[in-house]
Amino acid sequence: MEPTEELYSLVERSIDAAFDGKFMFDLYTYVKSYKFTRREVSKFIESSTAASISDTVLELERYLKGKDTIAKEAYGHLSKPKARKIKDYLYKILNDAWKYEQERKPGRKPGSKTRKRKAAITNK
Repeated sequence: MEPTEELYSLVERSIDAAFDGKFMFDLYTYVKSYKFTRREVSKFIESSTAASISDTVLELERYLKGKDTIAKEAYGHLSKPKARKIKDYLYKILNDAWKYEQERKPGRKPGSKTRKRKAAITNK
């Protein structure tokens, strides 16, 4: 299985595990260790998996506010603290993807010019 296919299955499994109270998957560490490209992470962000995570986060927010009867019916089996934990965990997955995508922009990294200057000064 390719790393991109494995990413999707891991994210899907981590969503299911989150509703069981297990928060084990760290997307940022995973994509960084497998050296994903910006294009691959962008593809994940635009995927239906990321869209479903976003929808779930929004539904959980509506449930936590308590004004939406449909969300209350769907997530009523969860306690408010557990729903808050799940919402934060799922949002972290999306946030990690956005963070990694921004990090992998082509070009000079911020501060690289001053780092080279400092290194040249200390080596003299």
